[in-house]
Amino acid sequence: MAQQDDQAAGPHDDSPPGDPWHAFGYLVAGVLFYGLIGWALDRWLGTSFLVVIGILFGAGLGTYMTFARFGGLPNKHETTKHDK
Repeated sequence: MAQQDDQAAGPHDDSPPGDPWHAFGYLVAGVLFYGLIGWALDRWLGTSFLVVIGILFGAGLGTYMTFARFGGLPNKHETTKHDK
């Protein structure tokens, strides 16, 4: 009986923890990584706008990753179960 309870609770245990440092890490890493790529491209190409585009793209991607990580987006597996 206890094993059935453990198996029944199993799929719910793989949900990501709500650690706010993960969200902070995604945002900062996205801004730094793509901002650095934009800065390097600016240096290489002699432009001055690619660092801004890189920072904005990194912030957007970090926000998307945070939103997806903490359950803001529907899981594809759950969607297919409801569709059946």
